[in-house]
Amino acid sequence: MKSICFYFQVHQPFRLKQYRFFDIGRNHNYFDDLQNEWICRRVAQKCYLPANRLILDLINENGGAFKVAYSISGVALDQFERFCPEVIDSFKELAKTNCVEFLAETYTHSLSSLKSKQEFVEQVRIHSEKIEKLFGKKPKVFRNTELIYSDEIGNMVADMGFIAQLSEGAKHIMGWRSPNYAYKHAWREDLKLLLKNFQLSDDIAFRFSQHSWDGFPLTTEKFVGWLNQIDNPQCINLFMDYETFGEHQWKETGIFEFLKYLPSQVLSSSNFSFNTPTEIANTLSPVDKVYVPYPISWADEERDLTAWLGNDLQDDAFEQIYNFEEKVRKLDDINFWIDWRYLQTSDHFYYMCTKWFSDGDVHKYFNHYDSPYEAFMNYVNVLSDLRMRLDDALIISYLPDAEKTRESLQKKEDKQIEEKKQKTKKDNTIKKIAPKTKTNNAKKATTTTRKRKE
Repeated sequence: MKSICFYFQVHQPFRLKQYRFFDIGRNHNYFDDLQNEWICRRVAQKCYLPANRLILDLINENGGAFKVAYSISGVALDQFERFCPEVIDSFKELAKTNCVEFLAETYTHSLSSLKSKQEFVEQVRIHSEKIEKLFGKKPKVFRNTELIYSDEIGNMVADMGFIAQLSEGAKHIMGWRSPNYAYKHAWREDLKLLLKNFQLSDDIAFRFSQHSWDGFPLTTEKFVGWLNQIDNPQCINLFMDYETFGEHQWKETGIFEFLKYLPSQVLSSSNFSFNTPTEIANTLSPVDKVYVPYPISWADEERDLTAWLGNDLQDDAFEQIYNFEEKVRKLDDINFWIDWRYLQTSDHFYYMCTKWFSDGDVHKYFNHYDSPYEAFMNYVNVLSDLRMRLDDALIISYLPDAEKTRESLQKKEDKQIEEKKQKTKKDNTIKKIAPKTKTNNAKKATTTTRKRKE
């Protein structure tokens, strides 16, 4: 079996409002609801809704032979529910076809897998439960934020019971090997790896409308011709942002027309079939183990973590947000959970990236700040306010609650009243005894005087 696995990432962060130094301690609303709603609605109209309609039509037109997979971040789902619930409804329609698979990931599209195992596991659990509640099936395959993967992360994923994980077919990891096969974890036999073919994926996601590219214009015939030239593949994994369709590549580029005719061209002019990640994981046998001692991702030329971590701004902000974990868990307050987890979203660190070389234009496109330093200052101002709120709440939590305080004061008052009664009773007893003692002493003194005279 030769398979094509189409996987789409769906994600929208909760962007921060402009948060100045003088807002610290005064304003506890960190997120720009107006901008987030505007962007969410815009992308829904340009990408999510028309792309979902097209995918649904293609599934029906091809008798269920066309299949795709999605991972939708929890923060994206939260925004859809608030700002455009029709997007959720359109994904539910896709779920009913049984030709669409929904994958698990971290709820807030966070980097928790690099810092806190407990937080990582909890976010994945919460996200899986959300996906099952909305779309009726519990995810079996995992994709980490930005396809970040390492041997240690894979081990945690296997412990959570997932049968496969998606990652990047990075050159420095694969060496001479091809990403067009199923692989497995370095030491866990129960976790298969599906690796992105970055060349073909990026031909669609990034180079589709690039006039200087020697493959321009990209047609379905040309693309399927490239697929047929690949030597004896098991699976071609085409992983990309869903926003490729209509947002990153505008409708005017012909991207929707390309997607519209691709399935029929593949099915009629090649030996490939479309399969979901679970179908591939259940069918294909891994050809080899993949050793990834250090984390990789699908970002930039380096395929490493430097899009989010590595410079002083990013590293400082990253350390600060996870230093709050112990306090948040101790308080266990829903408002702190929401703020803390939304602030973990990887986009906040992406905005602080100082790489302005080969990938600079990509970073600028996704960044609404004028500079990485501005992004950093805005973020740490928010963290300063959150820190103050957490510290104040902890101080209050250490105080006894009002009911216990009242009980304690009442017991103390009752004890004082009882002690006063006992003291009064004792004093009265002494007064009664005192006169008799005086009289007896007087009689003794008189008797002694008489004896002396005699």
